[in-house]
Amino acid sequence: MAQEDTNVIDQPEVLRHKMVTIEISGKKYEVPEGITVIKALWHTGQEVVRGAGCLGGFCGACATYYRTKDDPKVRTCLACQMAVEDGMSFTIMPPFPARKALYDIQSLKDPKQDLFNLYPEAPLCRNCNACTEACPQKIDVREGVWKAVFGDFKSVSEMFMDCVMCGMCTPVCIADIAPNLVALYVSRAQGAHFTEKPQGLDIRIKEIQEGRYHDEWKKVLGMNEQELADHCATVK
Repeated sequence: MAQEDTNVIDQPEVLRHKMVTIEISGKKYEVPEGITVIKALWHTGQEVVRGAGCLGGFCGACATYYRTKDDPKVRTCLACQMAVEDGMSFTIMPPFPARKALYDIQSLKDPKQDLFNLYPEAPLCRNCNACTEACPQKIDVREGVWKAVFGDFKSVSEMFMDCVMCGMCTPVCIADIAPNLVALYVSRAQGAHFTEKPQGLDIRIKEIQEGRYHDEWKKVLGMNEQELADHCATVK
């Protein structure tokens, strides 16, 4: 009788990935279980260039619609963060045109009132909550829009700290609001006009503009990689 083979490393189930069946834009593929959606796209030969960014869940470029075998409701995710599972169906969100207001944040005289000039559709929110449902970052987008309208810029800037500007909230809005762009404006205005500047910041900026650190910066730029590493180790 042949000796039982106990070397699990060479067994077929170890050598081969477990495959799952997914659907990409209506076409079925088999991909390794557990890889991310964006890697599944690459695995199946999709040349994803537009829609692939930092791959760390920060840039929002890979916004994706998906649904699972057990839940037919269409949901949203970031393709670089979502792992595939058997029966999943998804498609990369196409670019959606949104009107981005043009402004010089420093020259605004009354940023809270200027919101209505730059984004006059903001107070037309219908409270349908579709924007919040679409947000892959789980931000209460509808609440943020209303806080912006009522001038609570500080709360909005804090609420949207995790916004990755994927834009998924925009195409679902029946009032044609681009909540991510509204929040971006509000956060910029909050920082430029309503947040106390760190002590010494203006002084340091003035010193830089006057060239106080020019020679030191020139010396750093002239260092090779090893010299730069040694220098950084001595900087307190």
